[in-house]
Amino acid sequence: MRINNNISAMNTYSRLTSAQGAQAKSLEKLSSGLRINRAGDDAAGLAISEKMRGQIKGLNQSV
Repeated sequence: MRINNNISAMNTYSRLTSAQGAQAKSLEKLSSGLRINRAGDDAAGLAISEKMRGQIKGLNQSV
């Protein structure tokens, strides 16, 4: 018994699923209008953003 596989089809499928994932991520960013949607997008940027939000809330409360 001989087992055959189609390497080019498997590679194409792998690239297709990768491209679909990238497209979904781009659409999520476009639809939300935000650069960071999840901590995984930019963890350091998210930390800075949350710190700044806290500072802004504190300033608004003091006014």
